[in-house]
Amino acid sequence: MFLIALILVASANSSAQQRPLITDDIDITPPGSVSLGVGVDFLQNVKFPLSGLNGDLTRIADIRLRQGFASNVEVQIEGSVRNYLAINSQTVPGPIPLNISGNSTSDFDDYTISTKIKLRNETGKLPAFGIKFGFQMPNTDQARGIGTNQINIFTKFIVQKKFGVAAGRSPKANIYGNLGLGIMTAPLSQFSQNDVLLYGLAGIFRVNDRINLASEINGRVNTRSGDAPLGTESMSQFRVGAQIKASGLRFDTAAIFGIGRFSPRSGVTFGVTYESPAFFPIAK
Repeated sequence: MFLIALILVASANSSAQQRPLITDDIDITPPGSVSLGVGVDFLQNVKFPLSGLNGDLTRIADIRLRQGFASNVEVQIEGSVRNYLAINSQTVPGPIPLNISGNSTSDFDDYTISTKIKLRNETGKLPAFGIKFGFQMPNTDQARGIGTNQINIFTKFIVQKKFGVAAGRSPKANIYGNLGLGIMTAPLSQFSQNDVLLYGLAGIFRVNDRINLASEINGRVNTRSGDAPLGTESMSQFRVGAQIKASGLRFDTAAIFGIGRFSPRSGVTFGVTYESPAFFPIAK
């Protein structure tokens, strides 16, 4: 019932997890094709409880790379090339030793590798169903104060329903939701983890053949009683923006608003997505 409620609350192309949103949809990149999205995020008042830092974060070249391997299977790689933090405040002494100087720091991102599988196509009355599972790699240096340098794994279920579908046109509305479980390593606690509830509810609405409006709420919830281990806190955000198709590309932008104590206060994202023709042959 909770999942159904998420779907009822609340594209229009075939790419998954459509920028500027971060909630996963069920659509699969065509077999043999590659979808590449690249963007930049500017976030204000971002909190890093593990390092004790607080500041304004810029994420450069936020990459979302996907390849379709079958009509219902897609592999994804996600993460930014570089993260820059302008430090506004710092807890002294901090929870962990840091290797930074001045009032800024930067680091590589913790990349995520995942697989998405469509389990059921949408019908006239029933939505499409799918599952996504993967892991986040420990690419960051925790001494830089931005990442946790931990391995985290996750599984989520995806439900999606399109409305106003017409031949040769994008649907008038594409509503989809995620519900899942993330297992996050507790950085300061040996042999410990925090299981968090993952959720997302998104909608993409066609204005005309070139412009879509997009909105979502997405986040994670700590399932432990009391405070979460540092680095695994609850956080959530609301996004509202647009997609614009031009010259074979899809440009996007969105305003970001944090929800909750550990979420960024606000921000903005810009990006572009390109989907290639099927130049990687798929064996039949």
